[in-house]
Amino acid sequence: MTLAGIELNFLVNKISEEVQGYYVSNIWGITKDSILFKLHHPEKSDIFMMISTSGVWLTSVKIDQIEPNRLLKRLRSDLLRFKIKKIEQIGSERIAYFTFTGFDKEFVIIGEFFGEGNILLCNEEMKILALQHSIDVRHRKLGVGMKYATPPESGIDIFHITDSDFKDLRTSELIGGKWLGRTLGLPKKYVEGIFELAKIDSKRIGTSLSEEEIQEIYHATKTIVTNVTTGNHDPVIIRNEKTEVIPIKLGKLDEKCSSVTSFMDGLDTVFTENIVEKGRSAQTSESDKKIKELETQLSEQEKAIETVKEKSKYITNLANSLYEMVSRGIISIEDVNAQSILDQHNAKLSKEKGISLIVIRDEKIKINPQASLQSIASGLFNEAKRQSGAIKSIDQIKNKTKKKLEKLKNKTETETKEILVSEVRKKNWYERYRWFFTSDEMLAIGGRDAPSNSAVVRKHLGKNDKIFHGDIFGSPFFILKDAETPSTISMNEVAHATVCFSRAWREGMHGLSAYWVLPEQVKKSAPSGQFLPKGSFTIEGKRNFVNIPSLRLAIGIIPQDDHYLLTSGPPAPIKKNSICYAIIEPHGSEMVEVAKKIRLEFSKLEEEITKQISLDDFVRALPAGQSQIKDVGYGDAS
Repeated sequence: MTLAGIELNFLVNKISEEVQGYYVSNIWGITKDSILFKLHHPEKSDIFMMISTSGVWLTSVKIDQIEPNRLLKRLRSDLLRFKIKKIEQIGSERIAYFTFTGFDKEFVIIGEFFGEGNILLCNEEMKILALQHSIDVRHRKLGVGMKYATPPESGIDIFHITDSDFKDLRTSELIGGKWLGRTLGLPKKYVEGIFELAKIDSKRIGTSLSEEEIQEIYHATKTIVTNVTTGNHDPVIIRNEKTEVIPIKLGKLDEKCSSVTSFMDGLDTVFTENIVEKGRSAQTSESDKKIKELETQLSEQEKAIETVKEKSKYITNLANSLYEMVSRGIISIEDVNAQSILDQHNAKLSKEKGISLIVIRDEKIKINPQASLQSIASGLFNEAKRQSGAIKSIDQIKNKTKKKLEKLKNKTETETKEILVSEVRKKNWYERYRWFFTSDEMLAIGGRDAPSNSAVVRKHLGKNDKIFHGDIFGSPFFILKDAETPSTISMNEVAHATVCFSRAWREGMHGLSAYWVLPEQVKKSAPSGQFLPKGSFTIEGKRNFVNIPSLRLAIGIIPQDDHYLLTSGPPAPIKKNSICYAIIEPHGSEMVEVAKKIRLEFSKLEEEITKQISLDDFVRALPAGQSQIKDVGYGDAS
């Protein structure tokens, strides 16, 4: 399936709207023709955008790399941490520009979604820095170091058509459908849909159409183009000879047609299937190629063994014939009668660089012609033994090749063609902060650093919330959400988390307090003439202190919907809400080492679930500083 220009127009506008304020946090090469971008925003869920030679779309899945992509290294080097400035379509062409800015630089990725397709990386002057494949044809050339040139324009800009653009149809000898497709660059499915909407036979010659009929074709074209580009969709996936998705229903649809929630979701389904299928085909081809290579090696090794056996046999026979010469009274290898016997065994005497040789079956054996025949025969027997030793070595190599071949052939079809496609889970808004649910199922969120500390208060502090801060410099702000009448248990648990995630943990300072205030007591600007550091706020009025005698936290895996999330907080609520947990206290090992140990312990309890959670997530759940594990076990949600 390839994108139509009007479909690309919708996608460019839709994706542009979605990715405002996002930057590139990671890039993966999925195939040689497909690149996946992970886009991050400080306050919104991550977005995954695929740019392929087939098109561009937002995806809900991540496919493991199927084959290397030649652009990946360069894209990672130039675009990581860069913001998406804009995405634009070039006229009505199937070409899109993706402009990225950052660090006083600007780069443009160009996606060409026609023919074989192409992906190019250019600088702000549109000089090509890297590209999928070079082009050298009559009307344009593309290569590294050259300035990017668009293909020659063809037809009418479909987004700015007027009824006068259709006047030439009345004088055309082409059938109406062919004229419309060529003039507007529309695929056959849209051409047929336009004529069906206009209730006119697409096979009629242009000259046979009346002015009224041409007006009907024009209005039908405008209607379909407008519906596709503005998102007035009723998308369906059609599975016939080929699978494709269309944003609006065209013509008569059969039972092989299925509705889909959005055109973007449909594209994600169809294009992902195409990528996986190509990947399976590539993997199968690679397996077949390896099997053929091993079969060729095995055949060559078997031939080598037979060749060596033959040589050893001929050398042994010749050695025996030398003993027979002695019994006949021949005493020298250079005797005329000896020459006759050598001929019978396809052997001959030869000299190379003054060295005397017996040549038998292309095997050259060094001899001393002055030596006795018995001595020469003994040398030949030794050579035959050496050849037999070579057979053993080749046979060992052959057996290894045989095992490799059997192993490859015995792989099941699933194993050979397996491609890992994992769903990209949309994270909850609070997962970018520290968070946990109290024993009363109330949500508590806290800052991780100065920027997120500021964001917690400025963006998420509501009128019914309670806000907490530790009585120590270097404390995060924590908010207990929707806490108009909270229980003492929940209030104490949030106070406990506030102290534990402060500087107190790193320095092992027990016996500190946290305090809570009402939202209206928090002032987001400094008093006149004073300065507030980033992530800091002014507190006015009474502070309600809660003493926290000890520093103790729990890390736990919590089931949520169809997923499992890792979080940390006071031991009681974490143990209550998790399937497995680990209790930690200050001092001990560095964060990464502790994260590895907890992950290992959780694997012993819930291996399948734990392996879905990355080591980075374990590190992020820990407080800053050293920690030691005091207990590990199953939680109440197990």
